[in-house]
Amino acid sequence: MTTTVLVVDDDDAHRGMLRMMLKSWGYTVEEAADGDEAVDKVHTMAFDAVLTDVRMGKVNGIEAMKQILSYNPSLPVILMTAYSSVETAVDALRIGAYDYLIKPLDFDALKETLKKAIDHSRLGVENRELRRQLSEENTSSEILGRSPAITSMLSMIRTVAPTEATVLITGESGTGKELVARALHAQSLRKSEPLVVVNCAALAETLLESELFGHEKGSFTGADRRREGRFKQADHGTLFLDEIGEMPIGVQAKLLRALQQGEIQRVGSDRSEHVDVRVIAATNRDLRKEVEERRFREDLYFRLNVISLEVPPLRQRREDIPLLATHFLAHYAERNHKNVKGFSAQCMDMLLHYEWPGNVRELQNAVERAVILCTGDLVTGPELPVNIARLATEDLPKIAEAPSSLAGLPLEEVERRAIEETLRETGDNKSAAARKLGITRATLHKKLRKYGSDKAED
Repeated sequence: MTTTVLVVDDDDAHRGMLRMMLKSWGYTVEEAADGDEAVDKVHTMAFDAVLTDVRMGKVNGIEAMKQILSYNPSLPVILMTAYSSVETAVDALRIGAYDYLIKPLDFDALKETLKKAIDHSRLGVENRELRRQLSEENTSSEILGRSPAITSMLSMIRTVAPTEATVLITGESGTGKELVARALHAQSLRKSEPLVVVNCAALAETLLESELFGHEKGSFTGADRRREGRFKQADHGTLFLDEIGEMPIGVQAKLLRALQQGEIQRVGSDRSEHVDVRVIAATNRDLRKEVEERRFREDLYFRLNVISLEVPPLRQRREDIPLLATHFLAHYAERNHKNVKGFSAQCMDMLLHYEWPGNVRELQNAVERAVILCTGDLVTGPELPVNIARLATEDLPKIAEAPSSLAGLPLEEVERRAIEETLRETGDNKSAAARKLGITRATLHKKLRKYGSDKAED
């Protein structure tokens, strides 16, 4: 593996001596004659460490270090300083320098410091990558489902996440768009940096502009101090703009500038600042229609919609309902200290036949309510919200009911029907059914075998 060190010094002879020494130790060396040139090189090339003099003509080493660390905080910067500037170098350690060396240089100390700095930097990169890999499966697994629609979406997330593309997530309310945004960030190369979330529908236009870009003290009533905006907080990370369709048209122009040029401007300031932010946006609106009706800028729409990810509504992935419902049940049972084990067969039919206009969020809320109200081992249906039980039952296939009178039926037929109905009510939970029937589980198995039931051996 090639290890490249940037040597920054306005003394040509000293820089040349360092070049020869570092090359003899196996390093690849790039050179800069002043801090300005060093900053430009860091923006265009990859380095493992920077070795810079403090006192230089145009841009000194301290200022260059600040700009370098602002661009790449993980790049180790080692300062070279004379005795008279030791205090300055010590102050530099507080703002991010890896170490400092006193001139004339002790080459053994230089060699050891460089090695430690590069090893430390690479270890940090490896640790971040390991954390990314370890969390990737867990993060993706939060998006539960095995349906073709969800499988396809997860595949798209894995493909898009490591890129720098802007992503527009679309879908109805409650489908889990923020969860998709978090999965994109967690599997991206920016995973170790912040994910900052802004709900564009929650703030008025003036407040949203300040929230995104920050403001200067006194720029408007109530601005009693300078404030960094969400773009600045997300620098080198990801900014998730939820409900982007609700963003006022006046703020859209500033957002477009930030996306196109990577520059923001605080409210009340005439100075632009560079930011390195990946933007992910989400909406439940039809942005094409919003563009046609001039409520959303067309140029911003195309800039956001580099990659589009649609989250399917729950009614289009009904095969995922049992998995989701069981997951929520286990979570809320533990959270509320309830001994609820599952759903009865009839209750699960209700969940499967309901249309879920509120999508996964509505299912989650319904299961939480059911767990809280449940007094037995199973959620049987009455614990669900009335609208779900009533509307779902209208479409349920009718379950055969026992006759109003059992008179004249053979005892074995009465017993068989009692066992079948009890198993149905308990969701085929044999232990629960046996308790209700007042018999042992072993006796229940014998009777099921006697009546030739296909449930005798499962």
